[in-house]
Amino acid sequence: MRRLRSAKIVSTLGPSSDTEMAIRGLFETGVDIFRLNFSHGTHEEHKNRIDIIRKLEGDYNHPVGIIADLQGPKIRVSKFENKKVLLSEGSTFILDSQINLIGNSSRVSISNPEIYSSLNIGTELLLDDGKIKLIVKNKSDNELETVVLVGGYLSSNKGLNIPNAELPMSALTQKDLTDIEFISTMEIDWVALSFVQRPEDILEARELIGNKAGILTKLEKPLAIKHLDEIIKLSDAIMVARGDLGVEAPPEDVPGMQKKIIQSARIEGKPVIVATQMLESMISSPTPTRAEASDVATAVFDGADAVMLSAETAAGDYPVESVAIMNRIIMSVESDDHYKTVQSAKFDRSHFTDADAITVAAKQVAHTIDACAIVTFTKTGSTTLRAARERPDVPILGLTPDLRIARRMLLLWGVHPAQTSYFEDFPDVVESAIKVASQSEFANKGDSLVVTAGVPFGTPGATNVLRIVKVP
Repeated sequence: MRRLRSAKIVSTLGPSSDTEMAIRGLFETGVDIFRLNFSHGTHEEHKNRIDIIRKLEGDYNHPVGIIADLQGPKIRVSKFENKKVLLSEGSTFILDSQINLIGNSSRVSISNPEIYSSLNIGTELLLDDGKIKLIVKNKSDNELETVVLVGGYLSSNKGLNIPNAELPMSALTQKDLTDIEFISTMEIDWVALSFVQRPEDILEARELIGNKAGILTKLEKPLAIKHLDEIIKLSDAIMVARGDLGVEAPPEDVPGMQKKIIQSARIEGKPVIVATQMLESMISSPTPTRAEASDVATAVFDGADAVMLSAETAAGDYPVESVAIMNRIIMSVESDDHYKTVQSAKFDRSHFTDADAITVAAKQVAHTIDACAIVTFTKTGSTTLRAARERPDVPILGLTPDLRIARRMLLLWGVHPAQTSYFEDFPDVVESAIKVASQSEFANKGDSLVVTAGVPFGTPGATNVLRIVKVP
C-alpha cells in the first residue's frame, strides 16, 4: 500500500462510510488515518468501525491510524416553543440561567450558565456559527441581557461562541471523560481535544490518557493562539480546525493563522492537520469547486502533514470520490517545482541538537547521492519526527518495533511506517532496512538508502548514526 505522496489524508467515518466495504474503499483510494467523531454515534458503533479498521490493517499488513475526536464543551441554547424564533436587530434578548427553559423570541436558557461570571458588559456573543450576533448590555447572577446586533432566525440547540473571553470551563466534559474510559480499552492512536483554551487543558487530558494515545490539540479558539508555542510543546500533534476558528475570528484572519500554526508546529517537529470545509461541495456534488481545490493545495503548499475530510466522507454522497480528488490534488502540488522550493527553504529553529544535525545531514546526503529513501529506526518515533521535519525530497521509511508508534507515524509528512523486530545491533537495522525498502517497492537492486538510528538503541532522541547502504 505504498502512497505516492508525502502529505497524508484523514477521513471521517459516519453514516456514508460505516460498512467494511465502504471503509476498505476509502483506504484503498488513499486514506491514511480514520477519524471517529465522538460528537455523534454510540460506543458500539465506534467499536464496530475500529474492528473493521483493525481487520483491514491485518489484511493489508500495513498500519492504519485512528483518531478519536472528543466532543468538548460545546455551549448551546435550549429548545424553543416553535423550534425557531426570529431575532430582530436592536431587540433585547435574555440568556437565562434557568435549566431547560423553553425559549421564545425574548429569552432562552443555555447549557453552561456558569460562564456568565466571566462575561462583561460589551462582550459580543455569536450564535449559529456566527450568523447572529449579540452584545451584553446588562448582567446579573441569573441572566444576561443582550441586544441583537445582527438578527435572523435562531433554531433550537444552536451553538453559542464567545470569541474574546476565557471561560471557566474544562476542555473535558463528563461525556468526554466517559468517552476516554471507552477509548482506553480500544486500539486508538490519537485523542483529539476540542475547544482548548489554555495549556492547562492539555495537561488535564494528559493525566487521563497517559501514553495510551497521542494528544492531538484542535485549535478552534483564537484565544488559544495567544498560548500557541506552549500548546504546541505540550501536544503531540495539532489540528487547524478552521470551522470554529472561522466563527470566532474574522474570516480574513484565518489563512494567516493557518500558516503561523503550521510553521510554529514544524519548528517543534509536531505534525499538523488542516481541517474543515476542504471539499465541502462534494457532500452533494461529484466534483469540487476550483476554490476548494485551491484551498487543499494551499494547505499542502503551506507544509501541512495532513489534510482532512469531514462531512464529505462521513455523510456525503461521494466519499470515495472525495478521497480520490484530494489524493490527486496533493500529488499535483507535490510534483510542482514551486512546492519543492518552498519545502526545502530554511526555517528558524528554537534549538539545534546533535540529533538534528545528523537528520539534516541525512537529507543532504540522500539528495547528493540520489538515494531512493531515508530509513529511520526508532522506538519512540522521535528519530522519524526529525526526518519528517526536514522535508527531504525522498520518502522516509519509519521502522519501529512498536505497532502503536508505527500507527502514529502515519500522520507524519513523507513517512511510510513499518513494524519490525527490535534490534540490538546496527547491522540488523541495515538488513531490515534493505528488506522493507525492497518489499515495499521503494528500492531496487543497486539503489542507495540512507539509514539513521540512535545507538545504543532504546534511548529516545539519540539519533547519532548515519550510513549509506546499497541494495544488493
